[in-house]
Amino acid sequence: MITTEIKTAILIHAKPQQVWKILIDFDNYPKWNPFIKSLRGEVKVGNQITVQIAPPDANGMTFKPKVLAFEKNKEFRWIGRLLFSGIFDGEHQFELVDNGDGTTTLLQSEKFKGILVPFLKGQLNNNTKRGFVLMNEKIKELAENEL
Repeated sequence: MITTEIKTAILIHAKPQQVWKILIDFDNYPKWNPFIKSLRGEVKVGNQITVQIAPPDANGMTFKPKVLAFEKNKEFRWIGRLLFSGIFDGEHQFELVDNGDGTTTLLQSEKFKGILVPFLKGQLNNNTKRGFVLMNEKIKELAENEL
């Protein structure tokens, strides 16, 4: 199976609890989030949610991933599939690392696999990755300005 992964990280001068509060405030995503335009549904492990993304300079899409992990102040992870498994699967993860000094490292990543990955790799490594970076920067700005 063909795979690729996008990884981003940003240091935020705020505690994980503050970063988490912004990350899970899904109702406000349309107001500030440059990448994930909306996230709806009951977010808990095993549930399906509805996510609308809009990568920079690319077509947006809406999909219905399944929540794999939702651990307060630590991790939020889901898996989405195009049609069915093996075509184009994406496992998205937000991880908050408490650096123990009042700062948090936000890691946002996604592992893609499936037969369409080679055809979408350029877009993933450019537009999608830029979307991750823009979202990370906005979370940093919001968290640091609330202190």
